[in-house]
Order: sequence, then structure tokens, then C-alpha cells
Amino acid sequence: MIRSKILWLSALCVISAAVHAEHALMATALTKGRAAILIDGKQRTLIEGATSPEGIKLIAADATHATVEVDGRRMDLHLDQRISSGFAPKAASKALLLAPGQNGHYLVDGEINGSPVPFIVDTGATTVAMNKHTAKKIGLLYRTDGKPGQVETASGVTAAYYLTLAKVKIHSLELTNVEAVVIDGDFPSTALLGQSFLNRLDMRRNGALLELHER
Repeated sequence: MIRSKILWLSALCVISAAVHAEHALMATALTKGRAAILIDGKQRTLIEGATSPEGIKLIAADATHATVEVDGRRMDLHLDQRISSGFAPKAASKALLLAPGQNGHYLVDGEINGSPVPFIVDTGATTVAMNKHTAKKIGLLYRTDGKPGQVETASGVTAAYYLTLAKVKIHSLELTNVEAVVIDGDFPSTALLGQSFLNRLDMRRNGALLELHER
């Protein structure tokens, strides 16, 4: 009798643990009535009313957010936002999941001081780097505000100007006072998102995907 009670209590504990298990969720794509959600590292595409193998039910979705139900509790999930089902959405950290392009580079649209700038994620670059054309297009007075120096490029030693950017943003990830360099030439053709931005985030690989999220 005692052994039966112990087994019953053990089974109850297992069931309870499963019901209240926490899940890491992140919306990677949203459209009307459909959502692509990364659930515990696994990509799932759900339509409204469908439930994932992990028990996550999509209640509603549009281009800006998805409403999901976990263990009978509903929560809103915004694009690139990573949350844990064990916490309220207010405790969520912002995150971004990037897939490599055809050339293997991670490309992402971003902003510098509110102006749109496409980036290549470059873990080998010390700072955010751009050529003079990009700097002029977004209105940086790099020759006035920057500290002159030199950098070595494929074409040889080139004049460069070091400065601090007020704000750099990629999707929901935004940092202020980011060190950068403007190379007074045509290189790089696309701005580089270097370590002055990346080393202030948590970064990890998820297969071929690159995940960035705020600390």
C-alpha cells in the first residue's frame, strides 16, 4: 500500500513538472494568421488554433505580434523578442536570429543615429566600420568630429577617422555610444557590424543561425 502511494506520488510529480515546464520562445516571422516561432531551439510554423509538439498554441497573429497560450496562460510575443514561458513578457529580453546569405555572410538591416544602414556582421572587425560614402549619406561629420588615424586595407594604408556613434540599432537591438571608424575611401562597400557593438551582446550559434540577444 505504501509502495503504491509512493509510485502514485512520483507519477504526480512527473506530470506536474511536465505541465509547468518552462519554454524559451522567440518569434522569427509573423504574418496574418501565421507565426514562425523558435521553441526551445526548434523552429515551428503555426497557424491560428494550432498547437506545437511542445504544447504551445497560437491564438492569434498579425504582422507585429503573436498571442500564444502556454499551460492555459496567454502571452504576447513580438518579432525578435525572446521570452520564457516561466516569466511575464515584461521580463523578456530582446533578441535577433540571423540566417546566413548565399555567400555565408550574415546580413542585417539596421540604423545609425536613426538613418537606415545595411550591415554585414563581422566578428573580426574591432569596431563598426563604414566607408566615406555611407558616412556622408547618413550625415556623419566624421572629418570634424572624428579623430584622424590610418587603417590598412586591401588597397594599402588609408586615412580613417575614429568617432563615437550616438545610436546603433538592428531590429529590436539598440545600443548607444558605439565606437566606430569611417574609412576615407570606398572600403568596406557594406558597413561592418564589428565588436564595438557585438561584444555588448550575448552571441551564439544555433546550427547555421546566429543568435544575438541583449544582456
